[in-house]
Amino acid sequence: MKKHLLAIAVTALAAGSVFAQANDTLAKIKSSGSVTLGVRESSGLGYTLGNGKYVGFHTEMGERILHDIQKQLGLSKLEIKYQPVTSQNRIPLVQNGTVDIECGSTTNNTARQKDAAFAFTTYVEEVRIATRANSGIQSIKDLNGKTIVTTTGTTSVQTLRKNKRADGLTFKEVMGKDHADSFLMLETGRADAFIMDGSILAANISKSKAPSDYKIVGEVLSVEPIACMLRKDDPAFKKAVDDSIVRQIKDGSLTKLYDKWFLQPIPPNNVKIGLPLSEATKEAWAHPNDKPMEAYEVK
Repeated sequence: MKKHLLAIAVTALAAGSVFAQANDTLAKIKSSGSVTLGVRESSGLGYTLGNGKYVGFHTEMGERILHDIQKQLGLSKLEIKYQPVTSQNRIPLVQNGTVDIECGSTTNNTARQKDAAFAFTTYVEEVRIATRANSGIQSIKDLNGKTIVTTTGTTSVQTLRKNKRADGLTFKEVMGKDHADSFLMLETGRADAFIMDGSILAANISKSKAPSDYKIVGEVLSVEPIACMLRKDDPAFKKAVDDSIVRQIKDGSLTKLYDKWFLQPIPPNNVKIGLPLSEATKEAWAHPNDKPMEAYEVK
């Protein structure tokens, strides 16, 4: 009987430990010696080179965050596991503990804050329109009667519909399963325009077979703060992540990282994306914060 009670107690203790670690990511990392980083396969801020190799501005920044946390926890070694995520599954994978920190291209908005926490903003995105250079599309009004592609799980077309300049427009909407698939629809003529984050559009254009065949046009549809996503109600882990971001801003390493991935030739085709650091991103770095998209205004 005593053995039975002891077994129940041990089981309960173990279960309690697992439950406690669900909202204590630092404890989870320290006890396991590993951490799972959510990454993107075809984003402007992170992408894959194949064979399990993930690179890009946010991917490398995320790795640096985790190296800082490794030092904080006094771990001689930390295994970083890479979990590719999509626009559709990124929030559930953070919520259920599959991903500890997602550093892809996720907009911090009030709706998502109900499901997840966000680190300090590290990139301020502008949603734009990409089209073929010979399409004749120059602005929102030229989208009337056209086919527009965006990526499943993103909010870009909803953003367009809310734009006052889109009043009275009718257009067909098609969805790509990921950003590469969406760009392929533009590339193959199945869509007239691709609406998405400017960095994603620029990255896909730079990696295309004929970059000069495409252009980014028209008005800014929305301004969106992009941040690493974390589980809710884990203030110690959020502080550790935010502290690393502030460290990278203050010592200039984040600026150098941005220059590496946006202003220098990058793999696999050794081309430049060519997006200078925006004033909005500079402002976010000068005053680190986790304000949602609703706090930003389209000018």
